[in-house]
Amino acid sequence: MRTRGMACLFVALGLAGMTLACARTHPCAGDTGPACATGANRLACRLANYGKYPEAALPHLQNLRVRYVFMNVPEAAAVEQEMARLGEHGLKPLVMRASTDLSKDSSVEELGQQAAICEKMGVKYMFLSAKRNDAAREVVFDRLRRAGDLAAKHGVTIALETHPDLGTNGDVHLETMKAINHPNIRVNFDTANITYYNKNTDAVAELRKIIDYVATVEIKDHSGEFETWNFPAVGQGVVDVPAILALLREHGYTGPITLEFEGVKGVELSELETKLAVAESIAYIRSLGRFE
Repeated sequence: MRTRGMACLFVALGLAGMTLACARTHPCAGDTGPACATGANRLACRLANYGKYPEAALPHLQNLRVRYVFMNVPEAAAVEQEMARLGEHGLKPLVMRASTDLSKDSSVEELGQQAAICEKMGVKYMFLSAKRNDAAREVVFDRLRRAGDLAAKHGVTIALETHPDLGTNGDVHLETMKAINHPNIRVNFDTANITYYNKNTDAVAELRKIIDYVATVEIKDHSGEFETWNFPAVGQGVVDVPAILALLREHGYTGPITLEFEGVKGVELSELETKLAVAESIAYIRSLGRFE
């Protein structure tokens, strides 16, 4: 096993003091020079990364000194409970996942209600896996535009995921953004979904096309095989994460960076293996820049 992996194994086990072992791989650790004087993006972790072990997520992230999470929008009645649960582990929500059916006109109100919950929880970014289902594109664009108006009232930006059929790649994302033409409807750029849903391209090439519209970024790795569910720990696949982060920095991107880990189809991970994959991914991302 690699040295970094061994260091993060201790973090995954929750042993005291070993968080520093991963931190030492950070190029800015202990450095106050010009190279590390730039602003830092906030780094969040999806709670869904823990799969079958959701109860392990919050204490493990606290051990890793992660400060922010990506989570589902809770019911309005559960907001105080969720905030207290996160607060016990020194965590805050940074991006929240909305849910609705855009083929129904009720989706506009539903997204507005979820944006209100985001505001109550201090969250400015609301992720949406936007699918038309059986609705016409123009109808869905109008609904998202109206949802954007409601989101704006709550200081929230809705970020559309890199998924078919409204965000399959950079070109489709761009077409969708121009058609909706709303400042509160933007892109959630998923680095691994590019090679999962597309052939003969990569995440860096597609990010360049759409970077002006990116509000949130999910760092996820992939084997590179078309429509193959193989999403290993970050740094172990084909996604050029250093180039992605460099491009974002060059463009002055200040939004959230979220770690997403989905594993490999047919491979069941234990709780320890899941924690290790998250710990290694966080350590690798932190080794490539400065993050809050």
